[in-house]
Amino acid sequence: MPNPFNLIITLFATTLGAISGIGGGIIIKPIYDAFSTLDVSTISFMSGCTVLSMSIISLLKVKNSGIKLDKFKSSILAIGAAIGGIFGKTLFQTIKLYMENDKFIGSIQSFILILMTVYVFWFVKNKSKIAAKNIQNTVITSGIGFFLGMISSFLGIGGGPVNIAILSYFFNLNSKEATINSIYIIFFSQATNLLTTFITRTVPIYNSNTLLLMISGGIFGGLIGSSLVKKLSNHEIDKIFLYVLTLILFISSYNFTKFTFLTN
Repeated sequence: MPNPFNLIITLFATTLGAISGIGGGIIIKPIYDAFSTLDVSTISFMSGCTVLSMSIISLLKVKNSGIKLDKFKSSILAIGAAIGGIFGKTLFQTIKLYMENDKFIGSIQSFILILMTVYVFWFVKNKSKIAAKNIQNTVITSGIGFFLGMISSFLGIGGGPVNIAILSYFFNLNSKEATINSIYIIFFSQATNLLTTFITRTVPIYNSNTLLLMISGGIFGGLIGSSLVKKLSNHEIDKIFLYVLTLILFISSYNFTKFTFLTN
């Protein structure tokens, strides 16, 4: 991809990610899968770095915004997500080593993204009719965090729409609350995921100039998105979220078809 394109895509993705709480990697990764020649590991690594930069800026910006962040519960979720991130990273590396086929792995990731996106779209459209829970049990909360971190790390998306659906349903959070709590979890899971990558010396080959542009996009996306989320209503955030889900569904469907065809 031309260098300016890297900045534009990551800025667009992380701005939407900061507004809706999905992180941005779930937009970045499918687009790079579709239009770049980079392998799956490199895309996941650079996407993770970008989303981490966005989450740091977003958390700093919304610190005094008045949006509810239950630090105890969110920290339990985040710790579970961090452990789940390690597990998801290990699972990804194991499958990659065993299969020795990036296109097949890309096909699996795209298929899971499609299933997740369809489910979350249905949930958001119908959540007014669904009675939300309010989980207080620490063990269950950490287990939910583990699941979110594992999925995020395995797919290399740094968060994702499933965060919002699960946080809204299990913890009875509105859209703004789910957004900031999701980004809090994303920060911990991505930090742990990248730390594991460096410790295990599985950092893929990447272009440092491209990565710098992507991280810059993540920083500015965090600034813009966190500023907008304070001004938008919960209904407006839900509408943006549904548009994002539609985009993700189209791109992931294209990638699944591409990877499956090339695998065969």
